[in-house]
Amino acid sequence: MVRLFSLALACALVAAGTAPAQNPRETKVRDDKVKVEADGFWIYNSLPKAFEQAKKENKPIVVALRCIPCEECVKLDDNLVDKDPDLRPLLEKFVRVRVVSTNGLDLSLFQYDYDQSFAVFLLNADGTVYGRFGTRSHRTNWVGDVSVPGLAKALQGALDLHANYPKNKELLASKRGPAPLFPVPEKFPSLGKYGPELNYKGNVVQSCIHCHQVGDAIRDFYRKKKEAMPDEVLFPYPHPKALGLILDPKERATVSKVEPDSLAAKAGFKDGDAVTSLNGQPLLSIADVQWVLHHTPATGGTLKAEVARAGKAVALELALPKGWREKDDISWRSSAWGLRRMATGGMLLEVVDGERPAGVPKDGMALRAKHVGEYGAHAAAKNAGFQKGDVLISFDGRTDLSRETDLFAHALRAHKPGEKVSVKLVRNGQTKELLLPMQE
Repeated sequence: MVRLFSLALACALVAAGTAPAQNPRETKVRDDKVKVEADGFWIYNSLPKAFEQAKKENKPIVVALRCIPCEECVKLDDNLVDKDPDLRPLLEKFVRVRVVSTNGLDLSLFQYDYDQSFAVFLLNADGTVYGRFGTRSHRTNWVGDVSVPGLAKALQGALDLHANYPKNKELLASKRGPAPLFPVPEKFPSLGKYGPELNYKGNVVQSCIHCHQVGDAIRDFYRKKKEAMPDEVLFPYPHPKALGLILDPKERATVSKVEPDSLAAKAGFKDGDAVTSLNGQPLLSIADVQWVLHHTPATGGTLKAEVARAGKAVALELALPKGWREKDDISWRSSAWGLRRMATGGMLLEVVDGERPAGVPKDGMALRAKHVGEYGAHAAAKNAGFQKGDVLISFDGRTDLSRETDLFAHALRAHKPGEKVSVKLVRNGQTKELLLPMQE
């Protein structure tokens, strides 16, 4: 993605009245549009055009969903948009469309981990999903989850499935999910101010619905119902590593390491296994594994897996006990800021590592307030008397909430907006007890 355009091009944009001045994010979005449309390799932000072309040419579709202002995954996106030499021969076999916002996005089809700022769908022209690509388990670091070689493997896998289509259509049916809460993002109550398209005549960035806003809207919808937040909403798209399964980002779904005594180890997975199917679904990437896990109930179940090991097909069963989703970490997600508003009054909590401060018990919960919000709903903790540096040792009588993630889960299951929770903390060696309001 080219970040700096020529002075002549910049002047032309301003002259045309399409480039608001002094706004780097606006410039980034508009520059991306000009570059991609001028290059002509990708269809820009028009899914109907892509589907129409794919039907005429009998080609599969690759949809790259990329939130342009977001910086995460930017290097991977640079390679994709600039047509990495290893990717181009594969991409040329697809109808290629670049989608830069979720405005008007068909949520019955495009269901994925909305905390991503870069996601790829591999589709048939009839809407059948061949696979997904795009994974992250850290707010900014994507290297351990995705790679250009991994994307190339996913593209080739989609081409193989397309060559065998429609004979395999029934096998792929479960790669599409149930009906969404709302058909498009702007129909969510919290996103009603947005329109179905980007506003290139005004402020593009302000008119854009980002991927994470869809996830936020789903959580807000359930929170406003004043019910316990469902586990699939609170713990979406669990990462395989939460089960002890470390997958190689340069492959489709190949095991690089199995953590000892983990659920994956108990199921019999071994280093080097190539996971070819899970719950009957062919896998093109780590994101496909997450899709299967996302649709496995929090109450548990057994997933059948097939792996290629030393040239042989081996059948395994992955047993997931009740509460298995809670092994995942959700504190890295952008959506965690909304959860902090709801559950911690705007506090960002971190685990106290190493020697504990004076007054903090040697065992049990010890979460330090790394940041305390100062504005709006994120200032609720501050207004209740909490300070940066406070170490929480008890929440609602619980002393076993060892991670911020654990605190989120308890608060959003057990308490409704408007309720207040007793919190014990240590400040300067002294124990205090405060009441923390739960919020929408």
